[in-house]
Amino acid sequence: MSFVTFGEIMLRLTPNDHGQKINSSNTFNVNYAGSESNVASALGVFHNDISFVSKLPSNQLGDAAVRNLQGFGVKTNFVVRGGSRIGTYFIEIGDSIRPSSVIYDRANSAISTIKEGEFPWEEILRNKKWLFLSGITPVLSEQCAKETINVAKIAKELGVKVAFDMNYRRTLWKSNKDAQLIFNKILGHTDLLFGNAGVLKDVYEMNFEGDCPEEKTMNAVLKAKKKFGIEQLAFTIRKHSSASENELSGVLLSNNNLSVAKNIKVNITDRFGTGDAFAAACLHSINKGDADQEIIDFSTAAFALKHTIKGDQHTSSENEIKSIMEGNISGHVLR
Repeated sequence: MSFVTFGEIMLRLTPNDHGQKINSSNTFNVNYAGSESNVASALGVFHNDISFVSKLPSNQLGDAAVRNLQGFGVKTNFVVRGGSRIGTYFIEIGDSIRPSSVIYDRANSAISTIKEGEFPWEEILRNKKWLFLSGITPVLSEQCAKETINVAKIAKELGVKVAFDMNYRRTLWKSNKDAQLIFNKILGHTDLLFGNAGVLKDVYEMNFEGDCPEEKTMNAVLKAKKKFGIEQLAFTIRKHSSASENELSGVLLSNNNLSVAKNIKVNITDRFGTGDAFAAACLHSINKGDADQEIIDFSTAAFALKHTIKGDQHTSSENEIKSIMEGNISGHVLR
């Protein structure tokens, strides 16, 4: 069974000297990034049948983005070409007490110029199992919001399951109320919800009781299920020590059963794209028919392992993630 993701792939620019500030860097590494494209590339690494749907300019940057996805085994048949530019963002990797930061340069990007009827959704979704969407694409333009809601609705009508990552980028939305209005329409068609306690607080102003992040996240998952009527939810847990060290876990609610992964402490190389690695691993494991505990353990291991890899895209194999899941976290050289 195969997957479809819909969203924006962007040009990612990071100071060449890892940890250097943007304002003092003369050279930048160029990669590609974007929530839905990150999920697509990770699913491709797991050898799934995966298609990415988007719009990119007909220039060398658009060509390179397409080749990047194809290199992960992602099908790009339904990437529309047009518009004048690819969305771009600059990342400054934090260290110790200095947080990471992002500068977006994505106004009027190709995907924001999409038009009604530009994507043949019934053809795209035919014989597919899952559609993955995020909360980022709807904020890019009015038509992006309409298209995201529309494809979620069409997917449900066709019997395709909808996975929605409630990504909330506060610098892009005018207010959390605007996000609520759009998210509610997508959530009405959602089968699997990705998120965390923080995004529910930011968007829906929800608070959760608990003496530790695990308890608060379990309560967040239960509250979200009740509020949105979604049966399956997978949330990440992050304990911040600094920009260089986090402790990570995850919670899965499925069939009224809560499963919690063990904590994994990581030293951070690059924390961007980590939630996407979690989502891709979760979708892959669910699609395989794994048991609930194995699903959340595998997803959390992927989540943790991505923190050690530069760039947004997660390139670890299923076996490498399983090794972390099985407790092989000493970092000894493999020979």
